[in-house]
Amino acid sequence: MLEKIKQFKKIDAHSHVGHFGGWSNVSITPEELIRQMDEYNVEKAVICTFPIEESIAAVDQYPDRFIGAAWVNPMEKDAVSQIRSAVEDHGFKAVKLHPLSQSYLPNDECVFPIAQLARDLDIPLMIHTGHPPFSLPWSVAQLAERYPDVKMVMIHMGHGNGMYVQAAIDMAKKYSNLYLETSGMPMHTKIKEAYEQVGSDRIMWGLDAPFHHPTVEMQKAIVSGLSDKQLEDVFYNNIKKLLKL
Repeated sequence: MLEKIKQFKKIDAHSHVGHFGGWSNVSITPEELIRQMDEYNVEKAVICTFPIEESIAAVDQYPDRFIGAAWVNPMEKDAVSQIRSAVEDHGFKAVKLHPLSQSYLPNDECVFPIAQLARDLDIPLMIHTGHPPFSLPWSVAQLAERYPDVKMVMIHMGHGNGMYVQAAIDMAKKYSNLYLETSGMPMHTKIKEAYEQVGSDRIMWGLDAPFHHPTVEMQKAIVSGLSDKQLEDVFYNNIKKLLKL
């Protein structure tokens, strides 16, 4: 299995660098993440940190390995300017929103200026999903309906609850600007279901380092029932297309 895992070239659609305390108490440096990427044939990783400065430093230092997603709190007055600077000055390719950790809903008015800027900059929103009350797929879908010309990735595609995983798939079937990312989602069969029912170019693999081990997240896709050619889409082609890499 490990040999098969390593045969696929990958772009990690969602990871972090730095230390995360509290309940998780995990950490990874940019250099440690790169060593891990080299071991598992991961060409690049989309990374985000809050505050944003740590990811800016990593992207600036390793531009060939890291792609920045600007993680902002939309309730902060300088959120829009932070995103614009990250994109224009440091080459960031996406915006990260974490409604759960910062206590707002994806369809709250505070998010509207962020969505409008993403539309203007032609970059996707990457939104944590899976936990009530702030990160449910239905709320992301309401934002997607309001901004149909903004691509939005539901990070974790509903996460650990089967009801929310199914909701993420159902909402992505309904709204063509919704995409799915696999990290932290335990149901391997749902990867194939999403590929076939949502769209072959609208589901992508992510690790969510340092919270998850690469072999766990990669095996989940390997055993999903997708063919090798389809796995190439999930592991590499789809995020490359979305971010115009």
